Amino acid sequence: MRTNVTFPSAGLNLAGHLYTPDDAEGPWPAIVVSHPMSGVKEQAAGLYAEQLAREGFATLAFDAAYQGESEGTPHLLEDPAHRSEDIKAAVTFLSLRDDVDPDRIGALGICASGGYVAPAAATDHRIKAVATVSAVDTGDLFRNGIGRTQDPAILQAMLDAAGAARTEEARGEAPQLAQIHPDTEEQARALGQHTYDGWEYYRTPRGSHPRSENFFVLRSIDLIAQFTAFETIGLIAPRPLLMIVGTEAATAYLSQEAIEKAREPKELYWIDGATHVDLYDKSEYVPTAVTKLTDFFATHLSANEPETSARPVTA
Repeated sequence: MRTNVTFPSAGLNLAGHLYTPDDAEGPWPAIVVSHPMSGVKEQAAGLYAEQLAREGFATLAFDAAYQGESEGTPHLLEDPAHRSEDIKAAVTFLSLRDDVDPDRIGALGICASGGYVAPAAATDHRIKAVATVSAVDTGDLFRNGIGRTQDPAILQAMLDAAGAARTEEARGEAPQLAQIHPDTEEQARALGQHTYDGWEYYRTPRGSHPRSENFFVLRSIDLIAQFTAFETIGLIAPRPLLMIVGTEAATAYLSQEAIEKAREPKELYWIDGATHVDLYDKSEYVPTAVTKLTDFFATHLSANEPETSARPVTA
């Protein structure tokens, strides 16, 4: 069952979809599911939340502050610090519900939210188990580009533009917006497979949604560029960490590096043949990811889960 809900995060009301099992009564173990940058709760986050609810979890997919149906001005601001705070606020919302067991709450971050859930969980011990799908460090991507091949001058130019945009907003001008995905298939293909995959998901009927608007506020760049997703990932331990990544993902190195920094119990789980965006919705790969997530959360959100448990790192 899906229910529309709202909850506060640092003074802003966030819009969410709460999914609950149809064939069981609470209190349930629960999972916060957070969406990618440029996404909304009706896309990949909602798909995973719905499928995990069928496995016996209460799940909450929500629009981040400034995005989708949630509050926040300027609309479409991408603020990594607030995104992590939103995850903690979602945990608070679930913790106060009579039909959720507050001692059995986990968190799942997809794409950019894989990078946002790590610092959120590092310092919020109410999150008992952490999982990511196609995790990225948005700060690293903006500073260095995919594969860290970006000319350093690009970041400097973006930061110049972000600073100018801040000044313009302070003068009362409308926030400047930056486009995320190209307009056409031809443009997307010319920029490489990863860019095309994102374009195909977000800009075609495959995954598009009217509130996934394909823009972000330009001055977000300085907020993103100063963000480091996995610096404190070691603090998640002794709580368990699972990172799921496709073998063909252009961003796979970010999960590999993150899992190396993490402490046990941890696992890097590969899905053969999948790209970064394939794991958002493709029927060839999502069931495998959901099965793995179900086993992970069922084990570690069990009422009998011990304080620590070892999980091997797979290669």
